[in-house]
Amino acid sequence: MLRFVWFRMLQAIPVFLVVVTVTFFLVRLAPGGPFSGEKALPPEVIRALEARYDLDSPAWLQYVHYLSNLARGDFGPSFRYPGRSVNELIAAGLPASAELGLYALLVAIGIGTGTGVVASLRPNTAQDYIPMTAAMIGICLPSFLLGPLLVLVFGIQLEWLPVSGWGDIPGDKILPALTLGAGYAAYIARLSRGGMLEILTQDYIRTARAKGLPTRIVIFRHALRGGLIPVVAFLGPAFAGLLSGSFVVETIFQIPGLGRFFVQAAFNRDYTMIMGSTVFYAGLILIFNLMADIVAVWLNPRLRQQLQGAR
Repeated sequence: MLRFVWFRMLQAIPVFLVVVTVTFFLVRLAPGGPFSGEKALPPEVIRALEARYDLDSPAWLQYVHYLSNLARGDFGPSFRYPGRSVNELIAAGLPASAELGLYALLVAIGIGTGTGVVASLRPNTAQDYIPMTAAMIGICLPSFLLGPLLVLVFGIQLEWLPVSGWGDIPGDKILPALTLGAGYAAYIARLSRGGMLEILTQDYIRTARAKGLPTRIVIFRHALRGGLIPVVAFLGPAFAGLLSGSFVVETIFQIPGLGRFFVQAAFNRDYTMIMGSTVFYAGLILIFNLMADIVAVWLNPRLRQQLQGAR
């Protein structure tokens, strides 16, 4: 198992470097610069700013300097927020984004797993078709459309929930979490249904039923562990996707998370903030993928045996 973890970590290193390299040079190939705007600055001011932020050096030398700072965990200063570093901005916006991502993940797991398990118990019936049709609609409905619809119905017409903000009121979290988690709940529903259908046809499940065990015991004690392996493998990139995909939702519901910094950085060509956000999320995706793989191996005895046999 430890060998497997080290092997996956070594695989993640070149992927991480590719993300850093491609993002670094694509940002600098984009038209304009961090100091260009509607009101043009004097050339001497631009030269002074470029010298201040090491933008007057060749691109390859800037890349080497960035890698050197990145190795120390330093994302550099922000061009859009003078006097503040990218590390400080990420630390300021991460709690709200992480909280939103956690709530959305709970919504996705709760709704998706329950729907998929219920659909798998009676395949090819109305109990299967109705939730899977709803899941397909959830997959096709983007968050930038679902969010305003939920605001219109539950916030404006019914006046049940607040339409913006992120305070101590529990109602502030419901609509953003539903908006962000609905699409992932749809994917989890289909994955859990497929995994459960495969497990429910196994011999040990038929043996458990032949012994007269109640259906709930068969499902929760014997089938769920193997049936949810595809869901566990999906949860790693899903949680990182919930964090990075919250940009639109944070904008719709005025949530003070990382989304506002990233969107403003894109408009203002804040190189270091764009790089810092991208690199930070890439690291999260790699970490959560590794964690999901470890949990999947732990849940699947066959994979553990294969790993032991490969030694």
